[in-house]
Amino acid sequence: MSGGVITAIVLLAIILIVIFMVASMYNKLIQLKNRFKNSFAQIDVQLRRRYDLIPNLVETAKGYMKHEQETLEKVINARNQAHKINIDLGKEPADPALMEKLVEAESSLSSCMKSFFALSENYPDLKADSTMNNLMEELTTTENKVSFARQAYNDSVMEYNTEREQFPSNIIAGMFNFTAAFLW
Repeated sequence: MSGGVITAIVLLAIILIVIFMVASMYNKLIQLKNRFKNSFAQIDVQLRRRYDLIPNLVETAKGYMKHEQETLEKVINARNQAHKINIDLGKEPADPALMEKLVEAESSLSSCMKSFFALSENYPDLKADSTMNNLMEELTTTENKVSFARQAYNDSVMEYNTEREQFPSNIIAGMFNFTAAFLW
């Protein structure tokens, strides 16, 4: 074999190795991005369940808490706002601005729910209502599932963000516009 043929084979081998490495890093980033999107979908399932429970909880409480309409309306409004943002975020869970809005809306909803539960303590008949107790138990279970799903999501986001920031994956991430994901 002549020196030119050997040089061509070596160059071809180097080019193939580089292409394989780029493809491998790209595929790893795609895999991790899909993993954190799936993790968000698991949160979404639990949040939707929670959003469905809250109106039932408020409706049950209305009969007992007639003088607390403002609190009940705040709970429903906070729930509706969080639900709307969650639907938007479900379309693109990698959007950091929407994720930040959802975190804020969820915080507001949690605050309203705490006020609601604090007020409900003043109504012994409401506390004794079996429907209310069942709904509160379901809501507590759902809150626990949301917490576990958030942890799994944050783990997935951390792994994705770490991979996209490490060299040489950061070059591929920059070339193909892999943006950072938002921790919750």
